[in-house]
Amino acid sequence: MSRSIRLPAIDFERRRESAVRAYLASAEPSLSHSSNTSLLGAGRCIWFTGLSGAGKTTIAKAMVAELAQSGVRVHLLDGDEVRKELSHDLGFAQEDRAENIRRISDVARLLVSDGLIVIVACISPFEAARQAARDCFEPGQFVEVFVNTPLHVCETRDCKGLYKKARAGVIPEFTGVSSPYEPPLAADLIVESDGTRPPSNIACEILAWVFES
Repeated sequence: MSRSIRLPAIDFERRRESAVRAYLASAEPSLSHSSNTSLLGAGRCIWFTGLSGAGKTTIAKAMVAELAQSGVRVHLLDGDEVRKELSHDLGFAQEDRAENIRRISDVARLLVSDGLIVIVACISPFEAARQAARDCFEPGQFVEVFVNTPLHVCETRDCKGLYKKARAGVIPEFTGVSSPYEPPLAADLIVESDGTRPPSNIACEILAWVFES
């Protein structure tokens, strides 16, 4: 007679608290030596979402450079780097992806509450997870920017060959190929990144909208 075995539930909350504390502790020296209180007033989180290769990180880095040059306290949470540090223990199953977004949201919320401008560049493929991220913040603190780059354009930018590996079945659960990307239902901003405009121009346009609207 077969016996069912109940596996222990994954304690995401405990692991999240530990991961967030460790990340903030490692980032603290750079945060401490950043500029003084934000010249733009209260902290905000600008969250870039889009496919791999859409241009999220490129625009985000241009935005960070623009803000830092103006003396604004700013911190970048890049999806690839976050996976190496904050979420190194997570995989790419849907529940792990959701947990990754929760951890990023927690870090961003804490930094925003300290007056920083936090730029997040993360695929964040699921609408529910992005909405949960928004719900972590006070009204007006969270800006969702959808970098709307077509899949075929993203594949032409794939210098690491990730899409090719995904289509060959080497990389499972790859967003846009073997795992879905759910476009935002109500993004605050939608930008095109087709290579016709410098990322710095796009970054400045977004900043102008965020802080002047």
